[in-house]
Amino acid sequence: MSRVEAAGLTKRYGAAAALDEVSIAFPEGRLFALLGPSGSGKTTLLRSIAGFVRPDRGEIRFDGEPVQGVPPHRRGIGMVFQSYALFPHLSVADNVAFGLAVRGVPRRDIAREVGDALGLVRLTGLERRRPRQLSGGQQQRVALARALVTRPRVLLLDEPLSALDRRLRQAMQLELRALVRRVGITTILVTHDQEEALTMADRIAVLAEGRVVQEGTPREVYERPRTAFAATFLGDANLLDSGRRAIRPERLLLLPPDGPPPDGLATLPATVREAVYAGGTITYLCEAQGREIRAVQANSGGQASFAPGAAVRLAYRPADAVELEP
Repeated sequence: MSRVEAAGLTKRYGAAAALDEVSIAFPEGRLFALLGPSGSGKTTLLRSIAGFVRPDRGEIRFDGEPVQGVPPHRRGIGMVFQSYALFPHLSVADNVAFGLAVRGVPRRDIAREVGDALGLVRLTGLERRRPRQLSGGQQQRVALARALVTRPRVLLLDEPLSALDRRLRQAMQLELRALVRRVGITTILVTHDQEEALTMADRIAVLAEGRVVQEGTPREVYERPRTAFAATFLGDANLLDSGRRAIRPERLLLLPPDGPPPDGLATLPATVREAVYAGGTITYLCEAQGREIRAVQANSGGQASFAPGAAVRLAYRPADAVELEP
């Protein structure tokens, strides 16, 4: 495993800047998520680290050593793509063995390494199957085994779970996180899925228009966003006071319109416009300060406590309303 650093990376395509002076340090042995919408620069950054894109300016270093000019196959990376890129005519074992065979590893060693890699991803016994005979989750594991079998310094994951259905994707998020931590490899994940980044990553960088908007642990970025973009892109957030402050929907408590204010809580008069039942929670869509405010409450009684049209107070701890940068 290696420490990866991107220093002042800039990449332009005509007048558009895919990367604009991006600097990030990816800690050794940790899973780091690059999160952002389409066109934010996250994939360009990942492909620059891999060696598939050459930045116009800036430097990429592995363990302090610049890798400019080093081709992808010599950087010691493993990569899992969104489509998995498995060879349909090859068996599971041969797919995993491909990188070792290209490197000239002896056949007897290949068999041992492939067996170990398939055991790591819990696919022992499926060596002779073809990709079309596997489920989506199993194909994803084959792609992961193929990336890990060469013992790379850095593992790069480009939207690796986006092709899976929601339930399987959630299960694979936990499984992949556990595997990466067990192997202890430096891993960089590109995703546009906020839940995926929060679930899997040790650290997150939110990108927009080729720049890093915010970086930190999932808890830091979620609970203390610095900008309106970071607040609204990573989860739901209500913007208060003309966008100067933000609060998460789950931090709001709905109260009747009358009565003394609760100790230590600020209140905001509002009107319920809709109550959305979602099993374990009820989301109230309210109007306050001339805009829609969402409040998510645990569902303990089976039905909404406030009907559409009801006057309410939205109560919250002042510390939960985060001050945003202009």
